[in-house]
Amino acid sequence: MNFIALKMLIGDRAKYLGIVMGLTFASLLMTQQAAIFVGLMSRTFGFLTDTSLPDIWVMDEKVQFVDDVKPLQDTQLFRVRGVEGVQWAVPLYKGLLQARLDNGSFQSCNVFGLDDATLIGGPPIMVKGALADLRRSDGVIVDEVNANDKLAKVLPDGRRVPLQIGDALELNDHRAVVVGICRVTRSFQSQPSVYTTYSRATIFAPRERKLLSFILVKAKPGESLAALCGRIRKATGLTAYTREQFVQLTLDYFMKRTGIPINIATSVLLGFVIGTAIAGQTFYNFTLDNLRYFGTLKAMGAANSRLLLMIVLQALVVGAIGYGLGVGAASLFGAVTQNSEVAFRLPWQILALTAGAVLLICAGSALASIWKVIRLEPAIVFRS
Repeated sequence: MNFIALKMLIGDRAKYLGIVMGLTFASLLMTQQAAIFVGLMSRTFGFLTDTSLPDIWVMDEKVQFVDDVKPLQDTQLFRVRGVEGVQWAVPLYKGLLQARLDNGSFQSCNVFGLDDATLIGGPPIMVKGALADLRRSDGVIVDEVNANDKLAKVLPDGRRVPLQIGDALELNDHRAVVVGICRVTRSFQSQPSVYTTYSRATIFAPRERKLLSFILVKAKPGESLAALCGRIRKATGLTAYTREQFVQLTLDYFMKRTGIPINIATSVLLGFVIGTAIAGQTFYNFTLDNLRYFGTLKAMGAANSRLLLMIVLQALVVGAIGYGLGVGAASLFGAVTQNSEVAFRLPWQILALTAGAVLLICAGSALASIWKVIRLEPAIVFRS
């Protein structure tokens, strides 16, 4: 009977392909848009995940997310170092500065100033050069992607030459020499990341009374991070978050204060509706066209339960094929665009949710068809 069910399914080639293509498009759209959403959200806190050594981030209490910098007085660093339970605390500068390229154009860059003594907060992976090279005169490290793109040198014929160690650029009218190339998580705005020392960053930055962006803290072994955050708040009047809390704070801001979630959710819902409309309607019409065959089987003594299992098998087969093709196409899209501006991240949870959505579409289509078959009278076979 299972063989007969599959032969009925594949025998109507047009409807079979229509169902599969509808489920494929639905799976592709839901998986792709959800993966882009996760990719965008992961970029909002990419700098936090790249900076994994500190346990606690100390900042102004009005900070809403990682790019919302509220500068502190340098004296706050010494107050944090004096809190019980702090193993070390180092300064970090984070600012948006203009870089002037060889061809005279300008590019906004995320500039990070690391503690001169320890260089804590530096990039996680060095592609060329070493982090210690930042101590060289006017030294900066730029990220690999933008060294090949936005910061690349443009020749008179229009060709772009990647930025190399030894090349120079201007940051806020100050000379900076590239001493290393690093690999980091792209920022939400996809702006170039430039690392230098804290003292040099404060020279590059416009003169302000306050230039300290964050204080990075390492707790002593065995120290409760929650208790230490509380002591830092009480002693300094500043806000202290663990890295996980700061990540969550950033995520909450973008989820609640931007239109990204509702825009992506609309696309995912559109994929679900299209899948339901195309695949569901086509599968239901397929069942109507084959009612005479179900009636024949019923007249020959086939039980309703057997006919229902045939319909469920047909729905599962087209669902599995459509899901596989859709997810495969979305994964291929992610592989092709992994080095582009497209934010794409495909965790297993998205695959599971897409599978659940496709299963729901197939279940709805099968239920509508099952109801029609249950009410079917075998005598329909003998009507003209």
